Amino acid sequence: MTEISTNPKQRKIWTIIFIFLLLCFSISATSPIKSISSVSLLGKKLYTVDTCFAKLGTNSMLRQRKTTPVKKALHARGGGEENDPLLSSSIGLEKEMMGTEQEPLQSQQRQQQQQEEEAEQSSLQNPTNSMTLETSNVISSSSERSGDAVKSSSPVSGLRAAIFPIHGSEVKKFMLMGAIKFFVIMALTLTRDTKDTLVVTQCGAEAIAFLKIYGVLPAATGFIALYSKLSSTLEKRSLFFTTCIPFFVFFFFFDAFLYPNREMIQPSLETVSKLLGAKGGALDILSKIFSNWTSALYFVVAELYSSVSVGILFWQFANDVVPIDQAKRFYPLFSQMGGLAPIVAGQYTARFASQAQDFGASMHRLTYAISFAGIMICLFYHLSSNLAEKEMSDAVKSGTPVPKKKKSKMSMGESIKFLASSQYLRLIGMLVLGYGLSINFTEIMWKSLLKKKYPDPLDYQRFIGNFSSAVGFSTCIVILFGVHVIRVLGWRVGAMATPATMALLSVPFFLCIVLGIDNSARLSTAVALGTILSLLSKTAKYALFDPTTQMAYIPLDEESKVKGKAAIDVLGSRMGKSGGSLIQQGLVLLFGNILNASPAVAVIYYSVLMTWLSAANTLSGLFVAKTEMQKAEQATSSGRG
Repeated sequence: MTEISTNPKQRKIWTIIFIFLLLCFSISATSPIKSISSVSLLGKKLYTVDTCFAKLGTNSMLRQRKTTPVKKALHARGGGEENDPLLSSSIGLEKEMMGTEQEPLQSQQRQQQQQEEEAEQSSLQNPTNSMTLETSNVISSSSERSGDAVKSSSPVSGLRAAIFPIHGSEVKKFMLMGAIKFFVIMALTLTRDTKDTLVVTQCGAEAIAFLKIYGVLPAATGFIALYSKLSSTLEKRSLFFTTCIPFFVFFFFFDAFLYPNREMIQPSLETVSKLLGAKGGALDILSKIFSNWTSALYFVVAELYSSVSVGILFWQFANDVVPIDQAKRFYPLFSQMGGLAPIVAGQYTARFASQAQDFGASMHRLTYAISFAGIMICLFYHLSSNLAEKEMSDAVKSGTPVPKKKKSKMSMGESIKFLASSQYLRLIGMLVLGYGLSINFTEIMWKSLLKKKYPDPLDYQRFIGNFSSAVGFSTCIVILFGVHVIRVLGWRVGAMATPATMALLSVPFFLCIVLGIDNSARLSTAVALGTILSLLSKTAKYALFDPTTQMAYIPLDEESKVKGKAAIDVLGSRMGKSGGSLIQQGLVLLFGNILNASPAVAVIYYSVLMTWLSAANTLSGLFVAKTEMQKAEQATSSGRG
């Protein structure tokens, strides 16, 4: 038999991709009911493993202490069964299986001891049946507490609660929504790497500042006006698909028509330079943008998608269907699911797309993956929406009060006035604005250095792909060890961690640029420091900034969520990045280039970070107050029901 010779690294990568695609297919290829059931079964199996380990430890002590596992747990907690509904329910089930509820006390004890001895002998012969029986009891009693974290006295269950604090009945909901986050970030990573490669290698990194002001900001303003109008006329499901699908249609159209015919539909650089009279400076940058307008258009659409996808397509949906108690456990793990996406997307770019013969062939490979991600986003949103509707229907049938949400109808001007009149929303806006300004100050300088080190598009693309994978990997590591930061240390610490991290890591980067990059060694050092700064800044954003910022919307009413959130996530974010670009343009006019202006950039940069920290500290108090108020209102509503 002929053996296929392949590179070991490539074989490992394709094996991982094949397993991932097989998992996606097994979930999505079945009907919604079957797919949800399979995810639920996976969660129950994880819980069964934990209980099996606990049972093995329990069986070894049955000869010495004639006490049931449930009573042992009750004794360890130091409370009575009347004080613990979970243990009380488990004891009731145990008594029912023994058939001793109506017998006298002495007879009941003798029967119980006999049952335990028989169970011990049975477990020694076939431990699987014994473990399965107790597991089913624990799951059935614990499933009634779907809003609480998993609680168990066994070390294994405690470890599971620390790493994956999702209750068994919540797993299907978490996995479906986590899949949406994964593919949203996957598409975002692929389009972000592509737009940077197109613009930086064709127009220079300085063109980013112009595009964000004169392209992205007007597009974001128009989008928020259109979205505000559509949100008042369309249902949520229709609004999601109407917002999502056009982006992926454009990405496919760019690869199929615009990029292959760019030489026919784009004017030459010489022609544009003559028309504008460009002789260097800003006019030279504008000439490059106009002569590569298709790439500039891709940059604008991809930048708009980066704000819309995470802020509106995913987090707004998550805030609608995930209550606060679940959010404290769900949201950090959502970031972990999202952290896996850049790893896959980055390696796909670096090891497959960038290995093409030319950039045109690489674009085809990237578009295949982007289109696949778009299809998966729509599919898993459909499944998640069906599950959310089923949960609401079950709540109505069981008599649980479901608050009715009123549709707000405001114009764009009214939305801005509403945002300006709310201190709470203004503070959230300051957080988003602070990140947009600060990351823009350092990112353009870093990309300018990258252009000098990697002038070839495929080399630049390969570096950016590996960088995206590093961002995803570091995000997963941070979340793995810091999943309890928000839940244990509180919202305040999670919100202030990102600006504090950026403030510390920026010091060596600015010092290196101020000292000069007049040789290749210093250039490499500056690139390395900028890479570390950008890597850990994005890691902190995905792991802590995004969850805390999105949690801040949960206590708000529906009107504030829809209109205020859309204005902040799109308009506020774009104003932050565009404002940073505008400031940098002014500094370029004064100092000649952005590297010479690095001392002034550093002063403005740290001023923004201090304002950001102050806003996060103030918002923390308001968030706690609104959360307690919302819980009190829900308790009052439940009492009346």
